[in-house]
Amino acid sequence: MSILDGILKNIGGAPDDVVNLAKQIGIDPGMVETAIAALGKTHQMDGDTVTLAAEKTGLSPEILNQVVSAIGGEGSLTHFASMLDRDGDGNPLDDIMGMASGLLGGGKS
Repeated sequence: MSILDGILKNIGGAPDDVVNLAKQIGIDPGMVETAIAALGKTHQMDGDTVTLAAEKTGLSPEILNQVVSAIGGEGSLTHFASMLDRDGDGNPLDDIMGMASGLLGGGKS
């Protein structure tokens, strides 16, 4: 189970995992993961969350809006951002990479 799957299970009304969310929207699960990570990060920035995420990922605003709706709206993005940004530096991507590295045996010993 991915980190995002665990978070999705804790949000009422959202699909239970990335694969189901991808099927619901009709896109690849990898795109869903990219979208959620970008939306979580850009939600904390000044400006429109979806527009900023589209600029960072190249995903269309329409797809990103579908992801936002499927996970419970803008309010759910705060939950993703706080869960993914464990060190509170405003950048969840470094934390995701650290978690992935730890899961793959690349963590510090």
